[in-house]
Amino acid sequence: MRNGKLGAVEVGRIGYGAMQLAGPGVLGPPKDRDGAIAVLRRAVELGVRHLDTSDYYGPYVVNEIIAEALRPYPEDLVLVTKVGARRDAEGNWPAALDPDDLRLAVRENLDRLGVESIGVVNLRMPGLHGPQEGSLAEPFGVLAELREQGLVQELGVSNVTAAQLAEARAIAPVVCVQNLYNVVDHNDDALVDETNRQGIAYVPFFPLGGFSPIQAEALDAVAGRHGATDRQIALAWLLHRSPNILLIPGTSSIPHLESNLAAADIELSERDLADLTL
Repeated sequence: MRNGKLGAVEVGRIGYGAMQLAGPGVLGPPKDRDGAIAVLRRAVELGVRHLDTSDYYGPYVVNEIIAEALRPYPEDLVLVTKVGARRDAEGNWPAALDPDDLRLAVRENLDRLGVESIGVVNLRMPGLHGPQEGSLAEPFGVLAELREQGLVQELGVSNVTAAQLAEARAIAPVVCVQNLYNVVDHNDDALVDETNRQGIAYVPFFPLGGFSPIQAEALDAVAGRHGATDRQIALAWLLHRSPNILLIPGTSSIPHLESNLAAADIELSERDLADLTL
């Protein structure tokens, strides 16, 4: 259960999502920059090798903190970023899918992370409440060109439909899909199974419910049987759901980080899984 793959690279099933290292609303610097650096270093120390970020966290702040905390990077650390949006003065996330926007976004991620090539770049497609139908051929084609130039090692897609994934795969290899999925939101059940058949990693964003944490009596009951937290059980459920699922829960707390990683050791019983059919 502890190992998974991003393309040909083996990583732990539980990685780390860096979004929460920015300030409130994912804007501005954190209240405790030294604490953010400590969390990143502890994650790597505990074996995290899948680090998810984006230049629009902050914006820019989180990538700068990552570079300060972790350079020179471990050779086996996979840095994963996403492009396709930007931040405006009101804190919104408008799309930025024009070719020039995407090229600039990749270059800025490279510069702030301090690397010559990024492990994985995900194309984030628009849609606040789930994927929207529409072609991703032009923006994904731009990223495919950057991959051919060596600026990007692997490509992924985020907030996409099955049809959009198929369209992307016809252009260039796709190693991961980042979509909304968790123990209470099963809209992507079919895509989880399809990506597993295709050997593509499925990386749920908001695995714990995001800005509105999951609350369910069943989680509390199962957690009580395991001496665990409800969040650990929500992560354990995802790990049991499909072997291609890789997790990137975020936190700005070392104890919470350690708790998230410990979820990999929880073995859910058939009774547990039945109770968690939410």
